Amino acid sequence: MMNTKLAGTTWASLIFCLLVFFAGIASASGLTTAQRAALAADITAAQEFAAVPHNENGAYAIAEAYNLPTASFVVWKTSVNIDQIMRNGIAWDRVDNLSVGKARVWDWMSRLGSFDCSRANIRAGIDATWVGTAADLAVRATVYTHCKRLATRVERLFATGTGTTNDPGLLVFEGAINYRDVADAMEW
Repeated sequence: MMNTKLAGTTWASLIFCLLVFFAGIASASGLTTAQRAALAADITAAQEFAAVPHNENGAYAIAEAYNLPTASFVVWKTSVNIDQIMRNGIAWDRVDNLSVGKARVWDWMSRLGSFDCSRANIRAGIDATWVGTAADLAVRATVYTHCKRLATRVERLFATGTGTTNDPGLLVFEGAINYRDVADAMEW
């Protein structure tokens, strides 16, 4: 026979642990401790946030500002749909004129469905396929226009590289932050 006091305590403990676990998930940030510290330092250094109230409304406003695209910091996209490239600006006659080896490389890359342009081997495949004639180099330029985008302010904060059109940066953090990330970083 089971001790009802022990069984009740066990269930209560289990429920408490589950509540703590799910509360932790709900408030867990996608930022590391070091990234939260860097975000806090960047917010503190930004004159535009000096008058922002240290509350939930202020955290919302700051998060919104950090989720906007930068004016000029370019990064490699981590997911480019090959279908978008093939439907938007590819010179189909150039695909037909590829050598067997280059066509095979492009075919295998296309089979991926999407690819991560931040990976050097993916860019090497694009460079190896679209090389030679001015027309092929134009296709390469078209492909690369699909492989780049502007980073958001928060992505820029953690990105590496120069971030130019000719030398895009690499994303260390990708996505948006929310008011909770700001509040946690600023300890409000």
